[in-house]
Amino acid sequence: MSITAERKAELIQKFATKSGDTGSPEVQVAVLTERINNLTEHFKDHKKDNHSRRGLLKMVSQRRKLLDYLRGKQEERYQSLIKELGIRR
Repeated sequence: MSITAERKAELIQKFATKSGDTGSPEVQVAVLTERINNLTEHFKDHKKDNHSRRGLLKMVSQRRKLLDYLRGKQEERYQSLIKELGIRR
């Protein structure tokens, strides 16, 4: 259900804008997307896990806020990010 340290490091390296970058919106959205996808798979087997569902909704909301921020600042970065992650909008 959670993301492994190796996978998180791989995502950070792939989406970082510079060396040591973990706070840029691209990195945060990529990590949140990975966690959201893992939880979505979890709910296919555990339909009544409402406590985790609340966490999923909070993550989706946080990702939406970050994407809206990025869209307002730099549209081209936003477009490339959603295309690369396969997020529909």
